[in-house]
Amino acid sequence: MSVITDLETHDIRFPTSRNLDGSDAMNPDPDYSAAYVTLRTSDPRGLCGHGFVFTIGRGNDLQVAAIGALRHLVVGREVASVLSDLGRFARSLTNDSHLRWLGPEKGVIHMAIGAIVNAAWDMAARRAGKPVWRLIAEMTPEQIVDAVDFRYISDALTPGEALALLQAAAPGRAARMEKLLERGYPAYTTSPGWLGYSDEKLARLAKEAVAEGFRTIKIKVGRDLADDVRRCRIARQAIGTDVGLAVDANQRWDVPSAIAWLQALADFDLAWAEEPTSPDDILGHATIRRAVTPIPVSTGEHTHNRVIFKQLFQAKAVDLVQIDAARVGGVNENLAILLLAAKYGVRVFPHAGGVGLCELVQHLAMADYVAISGSMEDRAIEFVDHLHEHFLDPVRIRKGRYLAPSLPGFSAQMCHETLEDHRFPDGSVWAAASPG
Repeated sequence: MSVITDLETHDIRFPTSRNLDGSDAMNPDPDYSAAYVTLRTSDPRGLCGHGFVFTIGRGNDLQVAAIGALRHLVVGREVASVLSDLGRFARSLTNDSHLRWLGPEKGVIHMAIGAIVNAAWDMAARRAGKPVWRLIAEMTPEQIVDAVDFRYISDALTPGEALALLQAAAPGRAARMEKLLERGYPAYTTSPGWLGYSDEKLARLAKEAVAEGFRTIKIKVGRDLADDVRRCRIARQAIGTDVGLAVDANQRWDVPSAIAWLQALADFDLAWAEEPTSPDDILGHATIRRAVTPIPVSTGEHTHNRVIFKQLFQAKAVDLVQIDAARVGGVNENLAILLLAAKYGVRVFPHAGGVGLCELVQHLAMADYVAISGSMEDRAIEFVDHLHEHFLDPVRIRKGRYLAPSLPGFSAQMCHETLEDHRFPDGSVWAAASPG
């Protein structure tokens, strides 16, 4: 009988603030970071699982500690029991009474749970010899429903409704999987649009993105209205009228400011306006959406659980949403969110970038296409060209589309050299930068 023998944690950080990569109106100097976890087992084949929480630097201090606080709920468990019922495993973590007092199901502890749950899915996919997207896509509708916790969302989506959605999508799975493998999944890119970039760099990178096949680019806004008008004009001139231009305020505004600011940008034919206000303000998003129509409004990368997504859909507060593979409680909760989005007819444009988020979320979007929504032409996965070289199974982009991963797992495993060199604070990358 194989058991989980260890829950390793690593504080991994990258000095991206040196070039202002990732800079936006709320986060001017991010150091992309990962509180990285590995589940070790006694399996003689060396079976393990990898996951992480994305932060932008000092948040790793909290996330590493939070992951460690879950150790007693994980180490010693039988591998076969965990992997045969990943829904029960996830609920055993979110239902711990001492930890629920800190949430429930939100914040630092919930993101730590998500890292461990994702590592368990990585392990399950490795054992099955499949990438996670295919593992989910080949599950029966009943198995997917069993992975979802319907507590707090059954007023919006019942298990029976979810099962019916999945059963309706099942006949087309094989054809969609073939199409996915042949064509890949659409991507959009934020690489040109960081707020700290010069106008020249914005224009150059935007033109390069179009030449590489991306059909939408996104730029950061919210620091200064006159600057945003100028930068939107530069971006629109660089990409032309046939390519989408999205803007992302990263929660910068309150409701009246968001309305006024977006109305001032309306002439640029925006594909969507992302995170215009607090991610917890459902009614605020609904007010903004009504006021700035026809500009589509979105949020989601900082939405901390399925309950808030449910209310965003119920309140008709968004036109589309971003899911994040490392923000909520792992694959299981993201399946719940994708099912909710499918019921309410809301498009999903997964959030990525950071470190490793592209690698993870591609699996969720592809599983959604094959097994849940059946659609990818009216949606796209975010792509940012940073730090992929640090993963053993990095994303592959061709002509502005993600190619489906083929290696077993969740594409979450970092290179051994990365774990050594970027370990904070004593890895070589950080030790070299220390004074004295």
